[in-house]
Amino acid sequence: MQPSFEIRGRTLALTGPCFIIGEAGSNHNGSFEQALALIDVAAKAGCDAVKFQVFKAKRLYPKAAGSSDYLGDERSIFDIIAAMELPEDWLPRLRARADHHNLAFIASPFHEEAVALLDPFVDAFKIASYELTHAPLLREVAKRDKPVIMSTGASNLDEVREAVATLEAAGCDRLALMQCTAAYPTPPEAVNVRALVTLRDTFGIPSGLSDHSEHPEIAPMAAAALGAAVLEKHYTLSKFLPGPDHAFAVEPDGLSRLVAGVRAVERVVGSGDKTVHGVEDELRAFARRVLMTTKAVAKGERFSRDNVDVLRRGKLVGGLEPKRLEALLAGVATRDLPAETPLQETDFTSG
Repeated sequence: MQPSFEIRGRTLALTGPCFIIGEAGSNHNGSFEQALALIDVAAKAGCDAVKFQVFKAKRLYPKAAGSSDYLGDERSIFDIIAAMELPEDWLPRLRARADHHNLAFIASPFHEEAVALLDPFVDAFKIASYELTHAPLLREVAKRDKPVIMSTGASNLDEVREAVATLEAAGCDRLALMQCTAAYPTPPEAVNVRALVTLRDTFGIPSGLSDHSEHPEIAPMAAAALGAAVLEKHYTLSKFLPGPDHAFAVEPDGLSRLVAGVRAVERVVGSGDKTVHGVEDELRAFARRVLMTTKAVAKGERFSRDNVDVLRRGKLVGGLEPKRLEALLAGVATRDLPAETPLQETDFTSG
């Protein structure tokens, strides 16, 4: 697996900057105009990519699967999913809208045939958490020679390891893994952002966070601080729209705040190299301490703490570093020195 790769000209590496995906998912509610509006929102917020989901109810659940308790919807899960399907003929037009905004276009296929359907349009494939053990789907995605992002919700590390091996064996060499918690919304104490570090260290590939917590910024900013290479967040035009994914998604203002917050964190986290920054140059010169006379010292006079101190030099010329104090105190002046003179090597000799 490659330690870094690109999606539409944006690099995903072992540590940031974050490739931010606006997860439109199925929040189009069957409206093409709403789907277009979602793409516009992702672009305005500053996302790098927009993502949709392509599934068929009959390829996800049997009709007898019953209802989902967590959704609080009396309809069967089969009927709910059927109402959320994305029409195939939308794909070229959604891709065109994403192109207009220079957004990467990503989608999650949920059955093997959807992979071939999506292949002409997507810049990368996303594997949803519940598909992590769907080996036939993983193999079909891996054969397409495109970057893959895989969520790991409701999975343990051994299951992730097996899925990664399946993808790699089938030809995938560009993979990013996402820490994810399969709870909608995810309580803060269950987000476990630090797991993205475990994924990165274990597999040596880019990792990030697929966040389902309600707050727009906290978990994404924490992920950015830990070096997340990729970040995904569900968003919606309004939390009050009907459908299972709107209530825990962020609204347009929240998505904009998320992107701004992550970019702010990236700026303050920096590269990790410990160097002197250009913005420090003035005060490094002004406030660093040097050895300086506090009284006039005559030629031949011995230096002592009575006539020398370790002072910040301000705009005076540079002087001996404080580590030279012991040597200075063992010496005498080689010339007459006024008070407040930054001392140089030539100003003293051993007594």
